Amino acid sequence: MTMKTIIHSDERALLFKDGNYIKCLAPGTYRFWSFSDYKVITQNVNKPFSVPDRDINLFLKDEELLKELTVVDVKDYEYVLHFEDGKIARLLPTGKYAFWNVWKKHEFIRVDVRNPEIPPEIDVSVLIRLNVAYLQAYEVASYETGLLFIDNVYRKALKPGKYYFWKGPVSAQVKTVDLRQLQLDMTGQEMMTEDKVTLRLNFVCQYRVTDPLKVLEIKSFEDQVYVMLQLVLREYVGTMKLDELLRTKQEIGQYVLGKLNSQSNQLGVNFLSAGVKDIILPGDVKEILNTVLIAEKQAQANLITRREETASTRSLLNTAKLLDENETLYRLKELEFLEKICDKIGNISLTNGGNMLEQLNSLFTAKGK
Repeated sequence: MTMKTIIHSDERALLFKDGNYIKCLAPGTYRFWSFSDYKVITQNVNKPFSVPDRDINLFLKDEELLKELTVVDVKDYEYVLHFEDGKIARLLPTGKYAFWNVWKKHEFIRVDVRNPEIPPEIDVSVLIRLNVAYLQAYEVASYETGLLFIDNVYRKALKPGKYYFWKGPVSAQVKTVDLRQLQLDMTGQEMMTEDKVTLRLNFVCQYRVTDPLKVLEIKSFEDQVYVMLQLVLREYVGTMKLDELLRTKQEIGQYVLGKLNSQSNQLGVNFLSAGVKDIILPGDVKEILNTVLIAEKQAQANLITRREETASTRSLLNTAKLLDENETLYRLKELEFLEKICDKIGNISLTNGGNMLEQLNSLFTAKGK
C-alpha cells in the first residue's frame, strides 16, 4: 500500500526518512510505501524557509536545495533590511535565514548597529513600516534644538524634525532645549534691608538660551539660576535702607540684570530683562508709613493754606492802597458794594426828598453805626 503526495508549483517539499533529511522534492506527484517511515514537510516558496525544531544548517549542506535558496547570515552587531522584489519585507536581527528565490528576488541592506544613526541610503518611509522594537524615535519641536548623545558622549546638534535610531549595543539619546524667551519668577522672597526691616519681594526676569550644551551641562539649571538671582537681590537689598529702596526700586532691575549678564557666558544664556513686581511690607511697617504719609500730606495742606491766606491778605492790602490814593475808585467800589447789598434787600423807603445816593449813603452809614 502506498502514500500519495502532491507538490504544487508554488511549493517545495522536504523528504525525511527515519527522522533524517533526505532531499528536497520539486513540484510533482510522489508515492511512498505506507509502511516505510517517510515524512514530507511542505514549504510555501512565497514564505521564508523554516522547519520547526530543525536547525537551518542541517539543510544548507544540500547543494541542490541551496540553488533555490538565498541565505543571509546576520552577525551580532548587525541588522539586515530584507527587500522582496524591491519592497521592504522585514528587519532581520542576529541569526541565519534562508528564503526561496524561485519566484521572488531578494535584496539585503546590512546595518552596523554599533553606529545607531540611520544611514542616508535608507528612506525614512521604509523605517516606519518596520518593527518598532528595533527602533527608537525622537522629535525636536520647531522652537527647540536637539543635542545628540551617543553612549552619553555629545555628537552634534539637531534641527527641528523627527529622528530615528537603531536600538542596539550603543545607545543614542536626543535631549532637547527650549530656545524661546523664558521667564523665571521669584515670589514672596523674604529679605532684610540695611535698617533691619524684613520685607518680601516678587521679582521676575526673562532670558533666552544661547548655548544649549552648556545649559545641559548644568545640573538643575533653573534652580541654579534661581539661587543666583536670590543672592544678587540679597546683596542689593541688604545695602540699602527701606526709604531709599522704595524710592529707587526701579533701579533694582537694572542692577540685577547687569550682575546676571556678567555670568551669562558661564550659563549659556542671555538675560533680557528683570524687574520688581511688588515690594510687600509687614503690617506694622505699613501702618507707620501710612501715618508718616498722612502727616506729610497734612503739613503740605497747611503750608498751602497759609500761602493762600498770605496771598489774600497781600491782595487786600494792595486794594486798600489803591482806594486810599484814588477817591473816584473808592466811590466806584462803594457803589459796587451798595449794589450787592441792595440785591439782598426787598424794599427801600426814601423820605424828605434830596439826592437819592446821598440818602442811601446816609442810610447805610447810620446802620453801620
